[in-house]
Amino acid sequence: MFKHVFLTGPPGVGKTTLIQKTCEALVSSGVGVEGFYTEEVREGGRRIGFDVVTLTGERGHLSRIRGVAASSLGRQEYTVGQYVVDLPSFENLVLPLFRHAGSEDSRKVFVIDEIGKMELFSQSFIRSVKKNLDSSICTILGTIPVPKGKPLGLVEEVRSRSDVKVFTVSKENRNTILQEILSALKTCQKPTN
Repeated sequence: MFKHVFLTGPPGVGKTTLIQKTCEALVSSGVGVEGFYTEEVREGGRRIGFDVVTLTGERGHLSRIRGVAASSLGRQEYTVGQYVVDLPSFENLVLPLFRHAGSEDSRKVFVIDEIGKMELFSQSFIRSVKKNLDSSICTILGTIPVPKGKPLGLVEEVRSRSDVKVFTVSKENRNTILQEILSALKTCQKPTN
């Protein structure tokens, strides 16, 4: 029996768009959703970083390219490629969401888009994800990157869990897979009495 649903696939294939469409469908069928997704930030047609956006519309920096990033004087700097991760901004916006996940209504779906290299610099984020994966009342809808290079511990842990259904999103199936994702989430949400 699956408890959580994760999407994987190459960057830019449409995982976040599918997460947003899934959330819209869940809300319209009466299921509560909370959590966050990541969004590219562009300036003059050029990607300069990523923001974290809560499902209620709050926004914070996740990363910016070096030179555009705020100074991190006196702090350890975390980088992924050309991007400097703004860990305090990420944690201040995302960690409070985890405290509410599954606490009131077990019909809620908690969205984590994504569990990736940038997010995994936060030990508090890792602990929060693990706690919610193990929660008996929390259903997670999330995204994880495709395996590439050095394995990411938490990503591989999520991928190998027996209570996680992983959908691989491709250009071929991204417009037709929504119903499968919704069906899997419906199964996750059924009471286990």
